[in-house]
Amino acid sequence: MLQMDNISKVYRTETVATHALRDFNLHVQSGEFVSVTGPSGAGKTTFLNIAGLLEQFDSGRYMLDGISVSGLSDSARSKLRNEKIGFIFQGFNLIPDLNIYDNVDVPLRYRGFGRKERQRRIDKALEQVGLAARQKHLPSQLSGGQQQRAAIARALAGEPAFLLADEPTGNLDSIMARQVMELLEQINSQGTTIIMVTHDPDLARRAQRNIQIVDGEVADFHGFNATAAAV
Repeated sequence: MLQMDNISKVYRTETVATHALRDFNLHVQSGEFVSVTGPSGAGKTTFLNIAGLLEQFDSGRYMLDGISVSGLSDSARSKLRNEKIGFIFQGFNLIPDLNIYDNVDVPLRYRGFGRKERQRRIDKALEQVGLAARQKHLPSQLSGGQQQRAAIARALAGEPAFLLADEPTGNLDSIMARQVMELLEQINSQGTTIIMVTHDPDLARRAQRNIQIVDGEVADFHGFNATAAAV
């Protein structure tokens, strides 16, 4: 699904070269739920940006669902990103003036799907996250947990190869965070690959596998029993 081999990324100024990633290696199989942790400044954001095709790398190889992303044009990268990756952000990123149905619809319109196909995908995604009855509500009429569920539905409607979640519970209280995490586990159990960056060690332990990034490198791997970790 996702294969990074010896990825390096250096940010340069006139006087300083900062190595954000150094010979970074990560392989994620289809259907896995992987959490990514590490201290601030370790390289998690750079990893996210490269994994999400938002930023290019200096050296190494990145294969996404069997496709090498090196050398792709901006338009090809954008097309691949829209087709293969669903993004879930800490800040939800919902459009406040649009109801939940239309928020989920926006990226599907951008990809050029017809009305019936968009409706099928939106209905399926909202049902999956438990918001079918609230699709006409504005984001401001929903709780934080419900807004994150709407954001997850928006990502799912694109039927991506994997979900890339950046601190998906960071803006939620503990109860809502647990509910969103349970939803992600349910989505993963249905076959969707998830890569989640988090600072919360308890949430990280609920993934099937955790990697820790330190100084731009994969420092450690931890395998978890998903059932035991959820107890």
